[in-house]
Amino acid sequence: MPSHKHFKIYKPYGYLSQFVNNQTTRKNKKMLGELYDFPLETMAIGRLDEDSEGLLFLTTSGEMSEIVRSKKVEKEYYVQVDGIIDDEAIEKLKTGVEIGVNAEKYITKPCNAFRLETPPDFPERGKRIRDERHGPTSWASVTLTEGKFRQVKKMTAAVGFPTLRLVRVRIGKETIGDLKVGEVIEIKQFEL
Repeated sequence: MPSHKHFKIYKPYGYLSQFVNNQTTRKNKKMLGELYDFPLETMAIGRLDEDSEGLLFLTTSGEMSEIVRSKKVEKEYYVQVDGIIDDEAIEKLKTGVEIGVNAEKYITKPCNAFRLETPPDFPERGKRIRDERHGPTSWASVTLTEGKFRQVKKMTAAVGFPTLRLVRVRIGKETIGDLKVGEVIEIKQFEL
């Protein structure tokens, strides 16, 4: 039985969660493979958009990929939103909101959400968000067990607080911890 490799990475802003760039429309895009010498069979487990950051798992095991993407494994995101998110919006996030998925209406599953009273201490992003002249911002934590396309961003927009920055901080029991932006660590197994 072949032994598989597993990695956790702090995906930087501006990188695609893929390794092969064979589409002419993406010829100037940055890929994860530029950050580390990964084995050929390596795949990202789930994705983070180009403009999203944070914890991402990579593996050579299709079976492990299925386990991590299952609805049993929580994924926690810290999201910076436009405006000061209020209790009513947090409650809506927790109970489920209507978003669009594949041109259909979808009600998100109940999740854990709360306002972060202190902004997280993340490194500056490669591209500035904006400055205070455009109004206040705030941070919230959203923990999901599902993962629809751009779900967290669609959820915060649905409650009136568009996402400005999104950072995944936890998958299962694995956290971003002290990982530096762009850092890759090979691990024996994922703590789920």
